[in-house]
Amino acid sequence: MSGETALLLLPGSLMVLALLIKIPKLRRNWDQPLNRTACALLVVGAPITFLASPPTIAAVNRRTGVVNFSAPLVFGLLTVFSGLCVVLVLQWRGGPPAAVRRATRLTSAVFGTATAAIVALFVIGDAPVERLRDLDTYYATTPWIREMIVCFLVAHTLGTSALTWLCAKWFARADRSLRPLRTGLALIVLAGLLDLAYLVAKWASVAARWVGRDCVYLSTDVAPPLASASALLLGAGFVVPLVGGSATWTAFGEYRRLRPLWKALRGFAAAQGRTVPLAWWSPVRIRLVHRESVIDDGILALAGWFDPRVHAAAYEEARGRGMDDARAATVADAAVLAAACRLKAAAARGSGAGPAPLPEPHRLGHRPLTALAHAFRTSV
Repeated sequence: MSGETALLLLPGSLMVLALLIKIPKLRRNWDQPLNRTACALLVVGAPITFLASPPTIAAVNRRTGVVNFSAPLVFGLLTVFSGLCVVLVLQWRGGPPAAVRRATRLTSAVFGTATAAIVALFVIGDAPVERLRDLDTYYATTPWIREMIVCFLVAHTLGTSALTWLCAKWFARADRSLRPLRTGLALIVLAGLLDLAYLVAKWASVAARWVGRDCVYLSTDVAPPLASASALLLGAGFVVPLVGGSATWTAFGEYRRLRPLWKALRGFAAAQGRTVPLAWWSPVRIRLVHRESVIDDGILALAGWFDPRVHAAAYEEARGRGMDDARAATVADAAVLAAACRLKAAAARGSGAGPAPLPEPHRLGHRPLTALAHAFRTSV
Protein backbone atom coordinates (compact mmCIF):
# COMPACT_ATOMS: atom_id res chain seq x y z
CA MET A 1 0.00 0.00 0.00
CA SER A 2 1.42 3.39 -0.99
CA GLY A 3 1.76 6.25 1.46
CA GLU A 4 -0.82 8.27 -0.49
CA THR A 5 -3.37 5.44 -0.35
CA ALA A 6 -2.76 4.95 3.37
CA LEU A 7 -3.28 8.67 3.98
CA LEU A 8 -6.56 8.54 2.08
CA LEU A 9 -7.76 5.49 4.02
CA LEU A 10 -6.95 6.94 7.45
CA PRO A 11 -9.84 9.48 7.65
CA GLY A 12 -12.28 6.80 6.53
CA SER A 13 -10.86 4.40 9.11
CA LEU A 14 -11.53 6.97 11.84
CA MET A 15 -15.12 7.29 10.61
CA VAL A 16 -15.50 3.50 10.70
CA LEU A 17 -14.11 3.45 14.25
CA ALA A 18 -16.61 6.09 15.32
CA LEU A 19 -19.40 4.11 13.66
CA LEU A 20 -18.43 0.92 15.52
CA ILE A 21 -18.50 2.86 18.79
CA LYS A 22 -21.87 4.37 17.96
CA ILE A 23 -23.70 1.24 16.71
CA PRO A 24 -24.49 -0.26 20.17
CA LYS A 25 -25.96 3.05 21.32
CA LEU A 26 -27.92 3.35 18.07
CA ARG A 27 -29.45 -0.08 18.64
CA ARG A 28 -30.58 0.96 22.12
CA ASN A 29 -31.76 4.45 21.13
CA TRP A 30 -32.94 4.19 17.52
CA ASP A 31 -35.73 6.67 18.21
CA GLN A 32 -33.26 9.53 18.85
CA PRO A 33 -32.61 11.66 15.71
CA LEU A 34 -29.12 12.59 16.91
CA ASN A 35 -27.96 8.97 16.90
CA ARG A 36 -29.48 8.28 13.49
CA THR A 37 -27.89 11.40 12.01
CA ALA A 38 -24.48 10.58 13.49
CA CYS A 39 -24.52 7.08 12.03
CA ALA A 40 -25.75 8.33 8.64
CA LEU A 41 -22.93 10.89 8.56
CA LEU A 42 -20.33 8.24 9.41
CA VAL A 43 -21.69 5.80 6.79
CA VAL A 44 -21.61 8.50 4.09
CA GLY A 45 -18.29 10.00 5.17
CA ALA A 46 -16.24 6.81 5.57
CA PRO A 47 -15.79 5.97 1.84
CA ILE A 48 -15.47 9.52 0.46
CA THR A 49 -11.69 10.00 0.59
CA PHE A 50 -11.18 6.51 -0.85
CA LEU A 51 -13.66 7.15 -3.68
CA ALA A 52 -11.99 10.51 -4.42
CA SER A 53 -8.54 8.98 -5.01
CA PRO A 54 -7.47 8.83 -8.70
CA PRO A 55 -7.04 5.00 -8.79
CA THR A 56 -10.55 4.51 -7.40
CA ILE A 57 -11.99 7.13 -9.77
CA ALA A 58 -10.51 5.27 -12.75
CA ALA A 59 -11.79 1.91 -11.45
CA VAL A 60 -15.33 3.22 -10.87
CA ASN A 61 -15.45 4.83 -14.31
CA ARG A 62 -14.25 1.61 -15.88
CA ARG A 63 -16.68 -0.63 -13.96
CA THR A 64 -19.73 1.55 -14.69
CA GLY A 65 -18.78 2.17 -18.32
CA VAL A 66 -19.60 5.88 -17.91
CA VAL A 67 -16.79 8.36 -18.47
CA ASN A 68 -16.32 10.54 -15.35
CA PHE A 69 -19.10 8.71 -13.48
CA SER A 70 -17.08 9.32 -10.30
CA ALA A 71 -17.64 13.09 -10.58
CA PRO A 72 -21.35 13.15 -9.62
CA LEU A 73 -20.76 10.24 -7.24
CA VAL A 74 -18.05 12.01 -5.21
CA PHE A 75 -19.60 15.48 -5.55
CA GLY A 76 -22.99 14.12 -4.49
CA LEU A 77 -21.61 12.24 -1.48
CA LEU A 78 -19.60 15.28 -0.38
CA THR A 79 -22.72 17.45 -0.64
CA VAL A 80 -24.79 14.98 1.39
CA PHE A 81 -21.95 14.76 3.92
CA SER A 82 -21.79 18.55 4.23
CA GLY A 83 -25.52 18.70 4.92
CA LEU A 84 -25.35 15.88 7.47
CA CYS A 85 -22.48 17.63 9.27
CA VAL A 86 -24.59 20.75 9.69
CA VAL A 87 -27.66 18.74 10.77
CA LEU A 88 -25.60 16.77 13.29
CA VAL A 89 -24.19 19.89 14.91
CA LEU A 90 -27.66 21.48 15.05
CA GLN A 91 -29.05 18.40 16.84
CA TRP A 92 -25.94 17.85 18.93
CA ARG A 93 -25.92 21.41 20.23
CA GLY A 94 -29.62 21.26 21.06
CA GLY A 95 -32.01 24.14 21.71
CA PRO A 96 -35.77 24.60 21.36
CA PRO A 97 -37.03 21.42 19.65
CA ALA A 98 -39.19 23.32 17.15
CA ALA A 99 -36.26 25.52 16.08
CA VAL A 100 -33.97 22.49 15.73
CA ARG A 101 -36.58 20.71 13.58
CA ARG A 102 -37.02 23.75 11.33
CA ALA A 103 -33.28 24.17 10.88
CA THR A 104 -32.88 20.44 10.19
CA ARG A 105 -35.63 20.46 7.54
CA LEU A 106 -34.23 23.57 5.86
CA THR A 107 -30.70 22.15 5.78
CA SER A 108 -31.93 18.79 4.44
CA ALA A 109 -33.96 20.51 1.73
CA VAL A 110 -31.08 22.75 0.60
CA PHE A 111 -28.44 20.04 0.44
CA GLY A 112 -30.84 17.42 -0.92
CA THR A 113 -31.77 19.78 -3.77
CA ALA A 114 -28.10 20.52 -4.45
CA THR A 115 -27.31 16.78 -4.62
CA ALA A 116 -30.16 16.15 -7.06
CA ALA A 117 -29.04 19.13 -9.17
CA ILE A 118 -25.47 17.77 -9.36
CA VAL A 119 -26.72 14.44 -10.73
CA ALA A 120 -29.16 16.07 -13.17
CA LEU A 121 -26.57 18.52 -14.52
CA PHE A 122 -24.10 15.71 -15.12
CA VAL A 123 -26.74 13.70 -16.99
CA ILE A 124 -27.66 16.55 -19.37
CA GLY A 125 -24.08 17.73 -19.74
CA ASP A 126 -21.28 16.27 -21.86
CA ALA A 127 -17.95 15.23 -20.34
CA PRO A 128 -16.39 12.81 -22.85
CA VAL A 129 -12.75 13.04 -21.70
CA GLU A 130 -11.86 11.22 -18.47
CA ARG A 131 -10.14 13.49 -15.96
CA LEU A 132 -8.82 11.90 -12.78
CA ARG A 133 -7.34 14.96 -11.04
CA ASP A 134 -8.48 18.15 -12.76
CA LEU A 135 -12.09 17.63 -13.82
CA ASP A 136 -13.24 20.88 -12.22
CA THR A 137 -10.74 23.08 -14.10
CA TYR A 138 -10.86 21.07 -17.35
CA TYR A 139 -14.66 21.37 -17.62
CA ALA A 140 -14.96 24.79 -15.94
CA THR A 141 -16.31 26.33 -19.14
CA THR A 142 -18.34 23.37 -20.44
CA PRO A 143 -22.12 23.99 -20.42
CA TRP A 144 -24.03 22.12 -17.68
CA ILE A 145 -20.87 20.48 -16.34
CA ARG A 146 -19.76 23.99 -15.39
CA GLU A 147 -23.01 24.47 -13.49
CA MET A 148 -22.56 21.09 -11.79
CA ILE A 149 -19.11 22.14 -10.55
CA VAL A 150 -20.41 25.49 -9.32
CA CYS A 151 -23.37 23.81 -7.59
CA PHE A 152 -21.01 21.46 -5.75
CA LEU A 153 -18.61 24.25 -4.73
CA VAL A 154 -21.43 26.49 -3.50
CA ALA A 155 -23.03 23.68 -1.45
CA HIS A 156 -19.67 22.60 -0.04
CA THR A 157 -18.74 26.18 0.86
CA LEU A 158 -22.08 26.76 2.60
CA GLY A 159 -21.83 23.48 4.51
CA THR A 160 -18.25 23.99 5.66
CA SER A 161 -18.86 27.63 6.61
CA ALA A 162 -21.96 26.73 8.64
CA LEU A 163 -20.25 23.76 10.33
CA THR A 164 -17.17 25.80 11.26
CA TRP A 165 -19.21 28.75 12.54
CA LEU A 166 -21.58 26.58 14.61
CA CYS A 167 -18.75 24.57 16.18
CA ALA A 168 -16.65 27.67 16.92
CA LYS A 169 -19.66 29.29 18.60
CA TRP A 170 -20.35 26.15 20.60
CA PHE A 171 -16.69 25.77 21.59
CA ALA A 172 -16.68 29.30 23.03
CA ARG A 173 -19.66 28.46 25.27
CA ALA A 174 -18.85 24.83 26.15
CA ASP A 175 -18.06 23.99 29.76
CA ARG A 176 -14.30 23.68 30.23
CA SER A 177 -14.80 20.48 32.23
CA LEU A 178 -16.13 18.74 29.09
CA ARG A 179 -12.69 18.09 27.67
CA PRO A 180 -13.59 15.41 25.07
CA LEU A 181 -16.34 17.64 23.67
CA ARG A 182 -14.15 20.75 23.56
CA THR A 183 -11.29 18.82 21.96
CA GLY A 184 -13.63 17.39 19.33
CA LEU A 185 -15.08 20.82 18.57
CA ALA A 186 -11.60 22.36 18.28
CA LEU A 187 -10.57 19.63 15.83
CA ILE A 188 -13.73 20.16 13.76
CA VAL A 189 -13.15 23.92 13.64
CA LEU A 190 -9.56 23.39 12.51
CA ALA A 191 -10.77 20.87 9.92
CA GLY A 192 -13.31 23.44 8.69
CA LEU A 193 -10.65 26.12 8.31
CA LEU A 194 -8.47 23.74 6.28
CA ASP A 195 -11.48 22.78 4.16
CA LEU A 196 -12.22 26.45 3.52
CA ALA A 197 -8.60 26.84 2.36
CA TYR A 198 -9.18 23.85 0.05
CA LEU A 199 -12.29 25.55 -1.32
CA VAL A 200 -10.41 28.82 -1.88
CA ALA A 201 -7.88 26.90 -3.99
CA LYS A 202 -10.67 25.18 -5.93
CA TRP A 203 -12.63 28.41 -6.51
CA ALA A 204 -9.46 30.23 -7.60
CA SER A 205 -8.50 27.55 -10.11
CA VAL A 206 -12.00 27.46 -11.62
CA ALA A 207 -12.32 31.27 -11.71
CA ALA A 208 -8.91 31.52 -13.36
CA ARG A 209 -10.15 29.23 -16.13
CA TRP A 210 -13.21 31.45 -16.61
CA VAL A 211 -11.00 34.46 -17.31
CA GLY A 212 -8.63 32.53 -19.59
CA ARG A 213 -5.80 31.89 -17.15
CA ASP A 214 -4.24 28.58 -16.13
CA CYS A 215 -4.02 27.95 -12.36
CA VAL A 216 -4.71 24.22 -12.50
CA TYR A 217 -1.91 23.57 -9.98
CA LEU A 218 -4.16 25.07 -7.28
CA SER A 219 -6.66 22.30 -7.90
CA THR A 220 -4.23 19.42 -8.45
CA ASP A 221 -1.32 20.25 -6.12
CA VAL A 222 -2.52 22.68 -3.43
CA ALA A 223 -6.09 21.54 -2.76
CA PRO A 224 -5.66 17.72 -2.26
CA PRO A 225 -3.28 17.89 0.76
CA LEU A 226 -5.61 20.43 2.40
CA ALA A 227 -8.58 18.13 1.78
CA SER A 228 -6.76 15.09 3.23
CA ALA A 229 -5.68 16.99 6.37
CA SER A 230 -9.19 18.38 6.80
CA ALA A 231 -10.79 14.93 6.46
CA LEU A 232 -8.35 13.47 8.99
CA LEU A 233 -9.04 16.20 11.56
CA LEU A 234 -12.79 16.01 10.95
CA GLY A 235 -12.78 12.25 11.53
CA ALA A 236 -10.79 12.74 14.73
CA GLY A 237 -13.16 15.51 15.79
CA PHE A 238 -16.12 13.16 15.64
CA VAL A 239 -14.25 10.24 17.24
CA VAL A 240 -12.84 12.08 20.28
CA PRO A 241 -16.20 13.02 21.92
CA LEU A 242 -17.61 9.54 21.21
CA VAL A 243 -14.59 7.76 22.68
CA GLY A 244 -13.75 10.32 25.35
CA GLY A 245 -17.30 10.37 26.69
CA SER A 246 -17.79 6.60 26.68
CA ALA A 247 -17.91 4.53 29.85
CA THR A 248 -15.03 2.38 28.62
CA TRP A 249 -12.77 5.36 28.01
CA THR A 250 -13.68 6.85 31.40
CA ALA A 251 -12.86 3.53 33.07
CA PHE A 252 -9.55 3.38 31.20
CA GLY A 253 -8.68 6.88 32.40
CA GLU A 254 -9.33 5.93 36.02
CA TYR A 255 -7.44 2.66 35.58
CA ARG A 256 -4.39 4.54 34.26
CA ARG A 257 -4.50 7.19 37.01
CA LEU A 258 -4.55 4.50 39.71
CA ARG A 259 -1.31 2.90 38.48
CA PRO A 260 1.11 4.68 40.93
CA LEU A 261 -0.96 3.64 43.94
CA TRP A 262 -1.54 0.11 42.64
CA LYS A 263 2.17 -0.35 41.87
CA ALA A 264 3.13 0.69 45.43
CA LEU A 265 0.51 -1.43 47.20
CA ARG A 266 0.23 -4.61 45.15
CA GLY A 267 3.15 -6.26 46.99
CA PHE A 268 1.57 -5.69 50.39
CA ALA A 269 -1.77 -7.04 49.15
CA ALA A 270 -0.06 -10.11 47.66
CA ALA A 271 1.79 -10.76 50.95
CA GLN A 272 -1.60 -11.09 52.64
CA GLY A 273 -2.73 -13.60 50.00
CA ARG A 274 -5.53 -11.27 48.90
CA THR A 275 -4.82 -10.82 45.18
CA VAL A 276 -6.83 -12.74 42.57
CA PRO A 277 -5.27 -13.54 39.15
CA LEU A 278 -6.61 -11.50 36.25
CA ALA A 279 -6.93 -12.92 32.73
CA TRP A 280 -5.10 -10.99 30.01
CA TRP A 281 -8.30 -10.70 27.98
CA SER A 282 -10.31 -9.11 30.80
CA PRO A 283 -12.09 -5.90 29.68
CA VAL A 284 -10.97 -2.57 31.06
CA ARG A 285 -13.87 -2.18 33.50
CA ILE A 286 -13.03 -5.55 35.10
CA ARG A 287 -9.39 -4.46 35.25
CA LEU A 288 -10.43 -1.24 36.98
CA VAL A 289 -12.41 -3.14 39.65
CA HIS A 290 -9.47 -5.51 40.13
CA ARG A 291 -7.00 -2.64 40.49
CA GLU A 292 -9.27 -0.88 43.03
CA SER A 293 -9.58 -4.13 44.97
CA VAL A 294 -5.79 -4.58 45.09
CA ILE A 295 -5.38 -1.00 46.33
CA ASP A 296 -8.03 -1.49 49.04
CA ASP A 297 -6.33 -4.72 50.15
CA GLY A 298 -2.96 -3.01 50.24
CA ILE A 299 -4.34 -0.19 52.37
CA LEU A 300 -5.79 -2.75 54.79
CA ALA A 301 -2.42 -4.50 54.99
CA LEU A 302 -0.75 -1.19 55.93
CA ALA A 303 -3.44 0.04 58.32
CA GLY A 304 -1.36 -0.52 61.45
CA TRP A 305 1.51 1.58 60.08
CA PHE A 306 -0.33 4.85 59.49
CA ASP A 307 1.36 7.46 61.68
CA PRO A 308 -0.97 10.27 62.87
CA ARG A 309 2.03 12.57 63.34
CA VAL A 310 2.86 12.32 59.62
CA HIS A 311 -0.76 13.14 58.82
CA ALA A 312 -0.83 16.19 61.09
CA ALA A 313 2.44 17.58 59.71
CA ALA A 314 1.44 17.01 56.06
CA TYR A 315 -2.02 18.50 56.64
CA GLU A 316 -0.62 21.67 58.19
CA GLU A 317 1.89 22.04 55.38
CA ALA A 318 -0.80 21.61 52.73
CA ARG A 319 -3.07 24.18 54.41
CA GLY A 320 -0.12 26.53 54.57
CA ARG A 321 0.22 26.24 50.79
CA GLY A 322 -3.37 27.46 50.39
CA MET A 323 -5.18 24.15 49.83
CA ASP A 324 -8.76 23.76 51.01
CA ASP A 325 -9.63 21.31 53.78
CA ALA A 326 -10.64 18.39 51.52
CA ARG A 327 -7.57 18.59 49.30
CA ALA A 328 -5.22 19.07 52.27
CA ALA A 329 -6.70 15.99 53.95
CA THR A 330 -6.18 13.94 50.77
CA VAL A 331 -2.56 15.11 50.51
CA ALA A 332 -2.02 14.23 54.19
CA ASP A 333 -3.52 10.75 53.71
CA ALA A 334 -1.22 10.20 50.72
CA ALA A 335 1.79 11.25 52.83
CA VAL A 336 0.74 8.82 55.58
CA LEU A 337 0.35 6.04 53.01
CA ALA A 338 3.77 6.75 51.43
CA ALA A 339 5.44 6.76 54.89
CA ALA A 340 3.71 3.49 55.82
CA CYS A 341 4.95 1.87 52.59
CA ARG A 342 8.53 2.81 53.46
CA LEU A 343 8.25 1.68 57.10
CA LYS A 344 6.68 -1.69 56.39
CA ALA A 345 9.06 -2.38 53.50
CA ALA A 346 12.02 -1.64 55.79
CA ALA A 347 10.57 -3.88 58.52
CA ALA A 348 10.00 -6.69 56.00
CA ARG A 349 13.63 -6.50 54.91
CA GLY A 350 14.65 -6.95 58.55
CA SER A 351 16.92 -3.90 58.44
CA GLY A 352 15.75 -2.61 61.82
CA ALA A 353 14.81 0.73 60.28
CA GLY A 354 11.10 0.09 60.59
CA PRO A 355 9.34 0.21 63.94
CA ALA A 356 6.54 -2.12 64.94
CA PRO A 357 2.97 -1.21 63.95
CA LEU A 358 1.52 1.66 65.94
CA PRO A 359 -0.86 0.88 68.84
CA GLU A 360 -3.22 3.69 67.75
CA PRO A 361 -2.64 4.23 64.03
CA HIS A 362 -4.23 6.94 61.93
CA ARG A 363 -7.28 5.99 59.91
CA LEU A 364 -7.45 7.12 56.29
CA GLY A 365 -10.53 9.10 55.26
CA HIS A 366 -12.85 7.94 52.49
CA ARG A 367 -11.11 9.71 49.60
CA PRO A 368 -11.72 9.00 45.90
CA LEU A 369 -8.94 6.59 44.95
CA THR A 370 -8.01 8.62 41.88
CA ALA A 371 -7.49 11.75 44.03
CA LEU A 372 -5.47 9.73 46.55
CA ALA A 373 -3.37 8.23 43.73
CA HIS A 374 -2.63 11.67 42.30
CA ALA A 375 -1.53 13.00 45.70
CA PHE A 376 0.44 9.79 46.40
CA ARG A 377 2.42 10.18 43.20
CA THR A 378 3.79 13.52 44.43
CA SER A 379 4.45 12.15 47.94
CA VAL A 380 6.88 9.37 47.06
